[in-house]
Amino acid sequence: MSTTYVDLADPKASWWTTMSRSRQIMLMFFGAFIVLSMARAVSGENDLTSEFTVTNTIALTLPILLAGLGGLLSERAGIVNIGLEGMMILGTWGAGFFGYHYGPWGALIGGALAGAVGGLVHAVATVTFGVDHVISGTAINLLAFGWARFLSASLFKGRGSGSETNSPGFDTSKGMPTLRMPGFADDGWLARLEFKHWPIVSDLAGISRGLVGSWKVYELVAVAVVPLVAWLVWKTKFGLRLRSSGEKPSAADSLGVNVVVVRYLAVIASGALAGVGGALLVLRNNGAYSEGQTNSRGYLGLAALIFGNWKPTGVLAGATLFGFLDTLQLTASTAVRGLYLLGVVGCLIGAIVFFRRKNVRVGRSLAAICAALLLFYVSGIDMNEDLVKTLPYVGTLLVLAVFSRRLRPPAASGQPWRKGQIT
Repeated sequence: MSTTYVDLADPKASWWTTMSRSRQIMLMFFGAFIVLSMARAVSGENDLTSEFTVTNTIALTLPILLAGLGGLLSERAGIVNIGLEGMMILGTWGAGFFGYHYGPWGALIGGALAGAVGGLVHAVATVTFGVDHVISGTAINLLAFGWARFLSASLFKGRGSGSETNSPGFDTSKGMPTLRMPGFADDGWLARLEFKHWPIVSDLAGISRGLVGSWKVYELVAVAVVPLVAWLVWKTKFGLRLRSSGEKPSAADSLGVNVVVVRYLAVIASGALAGVGGALLVLRNNGAYSEGQTNSRGYLGLAALIFGNWKPTGVLAGATLFGFLDTLQLTASTAVRGLYLLGVVGCLIGAIVFFRRKNVRVGRSLAAICAALLLFYVSGIDMNEDLVKTLPYVGTLLVLAVFSRRLRPPAASGQPWRKGQIT
């Protein structure tokens, strides 16, 4: 367990800063649960904490999470990866092709390989030829769409239900079962408790059923990537070389680190993770690739990366938030209006925190947003579902505006570097 050390004589040291990182994370999740439960109880929108919503949130979070973790590996090495969306597109196509021939495990491997190809192209352009990272990533996003259309027309058209825009489907359950926990089914005691709609207790039952009730094997594989990436980046020699390549490549080079190789490996792994994220979308879509399947989730992965301050746990939190919002507007549209009240409670808590820190400007801004959301909720105006799609990006902009001084991207991220160059 990591501990945050502070100067005990410092009068500004608060109970929060003296708390260990793991306890801070646990307290934040507990606070988020209480806020969500309060919003559900007051608004009467029971889908906010239902098992159905939680299950779909997990399914929609994982592709965003994998894309965000891929971006983390790349940017920690100093390479900005705007091309995550394109690599996810390649991953969906690769999953459709390999899944049709080799089943669901082939889909995961095929998605990773296709995404890695996109990562390799980005690495060649940025690391070897010094192309601007944003231009290269944007080009990959545009080219990936064309490549997928061309390959689909060549390899899918005329095969079963395949066409220029989709692949023939395959059986996603073959060799990849769904694991179910006893007692969590719709006729179990937890389900009966959830349907009581009691404050806290029913919310806990619904969330527990969604989190523990049933998991597909590929979802467990995706979740396992989070601690794996955290261990790789922060606990291994390669992770130290990765981070040094993104912070001070000239210093890393002087100590014998092959910055070029490290950056190549990081960007290729970044593409592979984004590709696996695309493969999860195919597996969720009954084993069929469809054009436009990513629906800008690669950009959401990039937003989760910034939201999470380039840290694995932060990326997980951001991806979960975006997946939850995506779920509300896709599968639980009746609960969208509950977001007003959820925003009221969240902004109120934020305003109190910033007022206590003597940051009056930010506190007043959050209080004004809180008042506006409360007015919308009381007036009974429904939130446009298309507007909900913009909330992840609006949330990222708010995080950048409010916490810009605390956000710290790798120092050399996006900066051109050649071997032997002093930076």
